[in-house]
Amino acid sequence: MSAPAKGDLRDDERELLLVIAAGNVQEASRLLGCKEVRVNCLDEYGMTPLMHAAYKGKADMCKLLLQHGADVNCNEHEHGYTALMFAGLSGKTEITWMMLDAGAETDVVNSVGRTAAQMAAFVGQHDCVTVINNFFSRARLDYYTKAQGLEREPKLAPKLAGPLHKIIMSTNLNPVKMVLLVQENPMLAEPDALEKCSHVMELICEKCVKQQDMNEVLAMKMHYISCVLQKCAVFMKDRQDKLDGLIKSLLKGRDGDGFPVFQEKFIRECIRKFPYCDATLLQQLVRSIAPVEIGSDPTAISVLTQAITGQVGFVDAEFCTACGEKGAEKRCSICKMVIYCDPACQKMHWFTHKKLCKRLQEQRERHEMESAKHAERPVTVDATQTAMATESVEETTTALKDLSVELPRSSAKSSSDASSDTLICPTTSTTNTD
Repeated sequence: MSAPAKGDLRDDERELLLVIAAGNVQEASRLLGCKEVRVNCLDEYGMTPLMHAAYKGKADMCKLLLQHGADVNCNEHEHGYTALMFAGLSGKTEITWMMLDAGAETDVVNSVGRTAAQMAAFVGQHDCVTVINNFFSRARLDYYTKAQGLEREPKLAPKLAGPLHKIIMSTNLNPVKMVLLVQENPMLAEPDALEKCSHVMELICEKCVKQQDMNEVLAMKMHYISCVLQKCAVFMKDRQDKLDGLIKSLLKGRDGDGFPVFQEKFIRECIRKFPYCDATLLQQLVRSIAPVEIGSDPTAISVLTQAITGQVGFVDAEFCTACGEKGAEKRCSICKMVIYCDPACQKMHWFTHKKLCKRLQEQRERHEMESAKHAERPVTVDATQTAMATESVEETTTALKDLSVELPRSSAKSSSDASSDTLICPTTSTTNTD
C-alpha cells in the first residue's frame, strides 16, 4: 500500500473522517477493517484520523485507532501539530494520557514554537498540562525491575512497579495523599520495599538531571516522592501506629489556627535536601518559600505543586483539607468552613479540626450577621451632597449653552463654509458598511 500523501483521500477514508466526527465507533471499526483504508491517511491539512478524533474529544475512537496502528507522532500537519497537541487542546485528560501512553513525544514544537503542554496552557486546559508534565511511562520504571549488567537481582521487585507507578503518576503531591496510596497497597507498606522504591526514585532523579535534555521538574518530583517514601519507612520501623501515626503528624494543626506545621516543615526539608544545588528550579523554590513565615501564604505545598504541575496558580477549584484532592465539595456540617472530598477524609481530620470547629462556626455566623445588617441598611444621601450635585448640573447646563453659536441670518454662509465656524454634533450613519 502506498504511503499517504496530504489530501490524497480515498472514498472510504473520507467516510472514516465523517464517521469519526459523528462518534460512530462500530462503523469506524468496520471501515478500518477494509484493505483500502489507511489508518494514517492525511486530509488536505495534514491531519490524520487520530488527530481528528483527539481534537473532537472522542476517547473510544482514539483507542480504536491506536489499536489499528495509528501513528501517535505523525507530524505532517501544515502547522506542525501532533495528536498530543490536539488532545491537549480538546481538554480531555483521558485522551491526553492515552497519547502519552502510546509513546507521544512531549518536546515536539509546532510552527509557532510551542510544545503540547504550552498549547494546552495557552487555551486554558491546565488539567491536560498537568498530565503532560507529570507523565512517566511504565516502561521507564520497568527498566529497574530487570537485573542490569552484573547485578544478581533487580533494584526493584516487579510486583512493586505497579503501585509505585501509580504514586509517580499522581498529580496530587500532598504528602497525606501519598501516604494513603502507600497504605492502600500491602506490598508497598513494608520498610524494605519502601527503601527500595525510595532508592529507585533517587536513581531516576539523578538520571533526569544528568541526561542530555535535563528535566528538573521531573527530577524534583522523583526526589520529593523518595523523601515521602523514606519517611514512611522510618515510621514503619520506629512507630507502633506506623503509617497512621505519620498521617496524624502531617495533619495535626497548631492550636491557634490549625495550620499543619509538621507538614510544612517536612515539605521544606524535602526541597532543601534536593542534591543538585545549581538547579534553576531549586533556586526558584527557595526564593519563593524561604522568606515566608510558617503559617503564611504561599505554603510550601502550593509552591511545590505549582512548580511541578504548572496548574495551581490558574485553576479555580476547592481542595480537600485532609488529602489535598482537587474538586472537594463536602463541608463540615457544623462550621461549614472546612472542605473534604469524602467522609473518610473528614473522619481522618476530625482529631485536629474539632479543636477549632466551634470557633470557626462562630466566626462564620458573626460574618453572616454583619453581612445581613449591611444589606438591610438603607442608602442615604445628605443635603450637602444633593446641593453639590444640583450645582454641578447647573454649571454644566450653562457651559453647554455658551457653546451654542448662532450666525446672523444676514451673514449666513453656505453649508461648506459653515463647517469651519460651527460645532456640529456627529450623527450616526445608517449606511451598511458590510
